[in-house]
Amino acid sequence: MIVRYWGVRGSIPVPGEGTVRYGGNTSCVSVEREDGILVLDAGTGIRELGRALSGTETDIYILLTHLHGDHIQGFPMFQPLYEPGRRVHALEYRHGGRVWSLIDLLDGIHWPVRPGELPSVCDCVRGEPLEFLRDQGFVVSRVEANHPGGAYGYRIEDEGKFFVHITDNEIDPPGDAVTSFEELLDFCRGAHVLSHDAQFLTSEMDHTRGWGHTDIGRACDLAVEAEVGHLVLFHHDPDRTDSQLDAIHAMARGSLEAHGIECTVAFEGLKLEL
Repeated sequence: MIVRYWGVRGSIPVPGEGTVRYGGNTSCVSVEREDGILVLDAGTGIRELGRALSGTETDIYILLTHLHGDHIQGFPMFQPLYEPGRRVHALEYRHGGRVWSLIDLLDGIHWPVRPGELPSVCDCVRGEPLEFLRDQGFVVSRVEANHPGGAYGYRIEDEGKFFVHITDNEIDPPGDAVTSFEELLDFCRGAHVLSHDAQFLTSEMDHTRGWGHTDIGRACDLAVEAEVGHLVLFHHDPDRTDSQLDAIHAMARGSLEAHGIECTVAFEGLKLEL
């Protein structure tokens, strides 16, 4: 299983001098197996993934964590959609009675191209997405995240290795949590790689509490108590510069080294082989 990061920002894309090294594209992570590629979210990072997949014959499955704009906005510019005969599977997002598909973006209003005009074979996969993925060889489980409007985190298993990706999750939300810290621990326990929301500093939480994002310290706490092997800090604040992310990396790495946990601040182009 190979995990690659194509977009690591939250909220909005932020190109510019201050984001050159870590990247300014919004959320998109791929999980590759020999017989297909599972794409987690379709933020603007999916454009670079599309370019990398150009000319290949890999089956593509796109699974969403939730429907906020920074996780879906890149889909209409996904290059395989415009390759004749290319097969792209957009799995339905189903949460709280809501059913939605990325195909709905191609309505002639929000985007000028409609599904019937695409040269690719882009299908909306109806029904329970995790059951469909199991039929394709992807063993995926999910947990509800603490995020306004709802969201999911996913755990993907392959040949005894576990990759957990939980973006847009507030570990300690105000009021009752949809998923408690103990439940998150159970879901993440023993993961070889945990990729988790770490958008804010502890000092920033006073005015961002309830927004559905976690401070870096609590993400580290989760990694330690769940005894994961590698923590990837993800979903960076759009105002965070490369030098600020360097400082965050040094701080988090310092707190995790004593526990034998590797730490990486997610950047575009990061590749992890499990």
